[in-house]
Amino acid sequence: MFFGWLKRYMPRSLYGRAALILILPVVTLQLVVSVVFVQRHFEDVTRQMTRAACREIRLVAGAFEEGGAVRAAALAEALDISLRPMPAGGVPTDDSRRWYDFSGLIMFEEFSELVPGLQAIELPDDFVVRVYVDSAAGPLQLEFDRLRVSSRNPHQLFANMLFFGILLTVIAFIYLRNQLRPIKRLARAAEAFGRGRHVPYRPTGAIEVRAAGNAFLDMRARIERQIEQRTLMLSGVSHDLRTPLTRMKLGLSLLDEADRAPLERDVEEMQRLLDEFLSFVRDASEGEVEPTDPVALVRQIVEDCQRTGDDVVLREAVGDGEVALRPVAMRRAVENLISNAVRYGSKAEVSVELTEKSLRIRVEDDGPGIPPERREEAMRPFTRLDAARNQNQGTGVGLGLSIAVDVARAHGGMLRLGDSEILGGLRADIVIAR
Repeated sequence: MFFGWLKRYMPRSLYGRAALILILPVVTLQLVVSVVFVQRHFEDVTRQMTRAACREIRLVAGAFEEGGAVRAAALAEALDISLRPMPAGGVPTDDSRRWYDFSGLIMFEEFSELVPGLQAIELPDDFVVRVYVDSAAGPLQLEFDRLRVSSRNPHQLFANMLFFGILLTVIAFIYLRNQLRPIKRLARAAEAFGRGRHVPYRPTGAIEVRAAGNAFLDMRARIERQIEQRTLMLSGVSHDLRTPLTRMKLGLSLLDEADRAPLERDVEEMQRLLDEFLSFVRDASEGEVEPTDPVALVRQIVEDCQRTGDDVVLREAVGDGEVALRPVAMRRAVENLISNAVRYGSKAEVSVELTEKSLRIRVEDDGPGIPPERREEAMRPFTRLDAARNQNQGTGVGLGLSIAVDVARAHGGMLRLGDSEILGGLRADIVIAR
């Protein structure tokens, strides 16, 4: 609850979150080590070594004042300090160091505090320290090794830490990518199955990922087996019913015209209902997935409907390209929407919009429409809304919208119902993500 505001800034993918979990401790550890190193090495150690060097400089400067140059030179040689005459340019006016020489700041502070008569300090490189001290006999230049006040190349720890931190992070990223690859394969297989495609998949990776993969394979096999069993059952029912229906038609042909006509309508109604049930079962998975031009497909569907006498026009077609579709199933879904539109209205308009992210096929009519509170109910199988659709105007059994819903879902999309702003009737959109 206290960190809820962080959610908008957190990575959304598993790879990004795992990378954050990996990088954050490494960076935090490097910062902690850097702070501790700066405090203990750059400050404490450098300060301690500088104080020792200050005592030696004071000793040499005191010997120069008391015993002269000879005694001071002997003492400086014993302490490994070079005592030189002043250069021709004189004493520098300011202390000098390189901009990244942070230990030099501590040296300046300690020398200024502990060395009387200090005039300037020069730190030209990592090897030499020059100290200019004022004495009774005049300014002195003392030069000694930088190792006596600080360690050489103190930045090497930072460089090594940064190099090995990056190296280990790259290795961890490679390992992490290999661990997440089976999860991505499982996600692609599940997404493809949701879109009605069968992608070969074999569980790999860690034990937990393999368990999830095996569970997905079992689920996919059960669903496919259920669909196959349902199709076989209804196909068998269709086969068993067609024979008695044919016998009934032959028997009715022997009756008089007055008695035969009503019974023939009932038999034809039974035949039509049976065909629609079978169409509802096989529509979503009918045909193979193949690259299809949706604009050309919808244009052909509209032309076919126009040849049968339906008042249908293709109002708009935006975009070009191909989408992975089941052309047979998509054709039946669009034909059902057009059939419903011209059945409950006088005309229908169809439009197609293909973008980089989605495909939208829209069918609009000028009929009575469907109330918003009953649209979800209208998309259920075997549902007819008498208040919205006059049942006497058509012979449907309430499967037209259900077939379109199943086809859209089989393609990873959805069917949306709304009000037509152009014709005033129902607007049905099949929206499929690319």
